[in-house]
Amino acid sequence: MLITPVATTAAKGKKILATLRNRFQLADPACQEAVSGIIGEIRQRGDEALVEYIRKFDAPKMSVKQLRVSDQELHDALESAEDEFLDTLELAIERIYTFHEREKEQSWMVTREDGTITGRLVQPVDSAGLYVPGGQGGKTPLVSSVLMNGIPAAIAGVERRVMMTPPDKNGKVNPALLVAAQEIGITEIYKAGSAWAIAALAYGTKTIPAVDVIVGPGNQYVTEAKRQVAGRVRIDMIAGPSEILIIADETGEPSYIAADMLAQAEHDPLALAMCITTSEKLAGQIVKQLEKQLAKLSRAEIAKKSLGERGVILVAKNLDEAITLANDIAAEHLELMVAEPFHWLTRVRHAGAIFLGRHTPESAGDYLAGPNHVLPTMGTARFSSALGVETFIKKSSLIAYSEEALKADSAHIQLLAKLEGLTAHANSVAIRTKKK
Repeated sequence: MLITPVATTAAKGKKILATLRNRFQLADPACQEAVSGIIGEIRQRGDEALVEYIRKFDAPKMSVKQLRVSDQELHDALESAEDEFLDTLELAIERIYTFHEREKEQSWMVTREDGTITGRLVQPVDSAGLYVPGGQGGKTPLVSSVLMNGIPAAIAGVERRVMMTPPDKNGKVNPALLVAAQEIGITEIYKAGSAWAIAALAYGTKTIPAVDVIVGPGNQYVTEAKRQVAGRVRIDMIAGPSEILIIADETGEPSYIAADMLAQAEHDPLALAMCITTSEKLAGQIVKQLEKQLAKLSRAEIAKKSLGERGVILVAKNLDEAITLANDIAAEHLELMVAEPFHWLTRVRHAGAIFLGRHTPESAGDYLAGPNHVLPTMGTARFSSALGVETFIKKSSLIAYSEEALKADSAHIQLLAKLEGLTAHANSVAIRTKKK
């Protein structure tokens, strides 16, 4: 049996739940050390080191002059684009723009009666690096990643948006990625992947100026590199393998549930596909559907390994328990495949994205619904959010005192400053307010 359903109250079920609650983990020490070395090489030798890594792992004949995608390559990509692809791309862009435009924040100020003005100035960062994975050596272009990374940055007003993606063995980038980038206004694109691409974005090279924010999904080397450069630049999140949790009652359709679990499992052998159902009968039907549908998939081996080693089907006492467990797990994707999903929505506190009802597959959110698909994983949905416009903005506090207002606050400021032993702080107020 691909997955054996387990009751949440059984010893094995409790053990599984304990593991799920504590699944956050960083890259292994070997990966951390390797990434640290890569970053050091890029910092010291810039383009020279960058090209060495690209030649070794991706494109053997890459040169420094070929790092940036040329105007001709951009033109050729647009010329080769089929109308059907362009129509779908246009619809996806419209949906994602419409959703993310509601995330924009405004600067604001408030004035007190004594004339003091305080507020917040909201501004975009100057530059952002958008990492897009290669997708099986360029054979499966991750167009959705271009849109999900690039559109919120555009709405935020980021002036310089830089796309970084690994080349294929011939030093080329899949035309679909280049078309998608151009359609949302990105023309500065470089052919580099993995940790060396992240290092170049963070520290800059002669060819690639550094950026302020780095976003986008990737393998463990990309994720670890983002972790190591965080602080020098802002990153979107520390992301682990993709994951889904489906909550289903007796009305759940087993073929839909199995299809959605498989959609997650085909990402990666480490992907985590989970279901908590209140129906023991449904649990068994889901297993049968998983086995039936698996054979038809192009990535069946990956999905089979993922489900066999990490897949979970738990049987809960009722939906109250199932929702409580969902909050404990805090999954990246949470599907409520129950009779009244909006009734239970109010109970959900922790999830990256929530999909309501049997006609809302997670894949709709990946591509066309509008919300961002770059989401917190490994339980970090307890305290973090999807990538959005706010990822690309910064906020400065505004403070303006009148002479009268400072005099009114003078004694209070000095008291607190002296209490903390900071007499120069106190004096900076006193010197302005003492009688002349």
